[in-house]
Amino acid sequence: MTIDNKVLENLEKLSMIKIEEDKKEELTKQLTEILEFVDNLNELDTSNLDSSFSTLAGGTPMREDIPDSNIQISKDILSHAPKMADDFFIVPKIIE
Repeated sequence: MTIDNKVLENLEKLSMIKIEEDKKEELTKQLTEILEFVDNLNELDTSNLDSSFSTLAGGTPMREDIPDSNIQISKDILSHAPKMADDFFIVPKIIE
């Protein structure tokens, strides 16, 4: 897949990040290179691997999922959002 100006504009809109005009060409090239690198993973033969395959001995380490009721955590996270209301993120519509 190649990143073109239309895809970059869409990514810019969805991420709500303004990309300077003089940086767009370089970023397009870098994103295309990243996608080409990831596409190389399709060449790996994984047909003989179990879906729960792990390189870690004993599998993936697990931890207990304990909810935290500290209200300051959510306030800190939402303080970085470009748009928020009533303790929720406001995001752009992605289905047109």
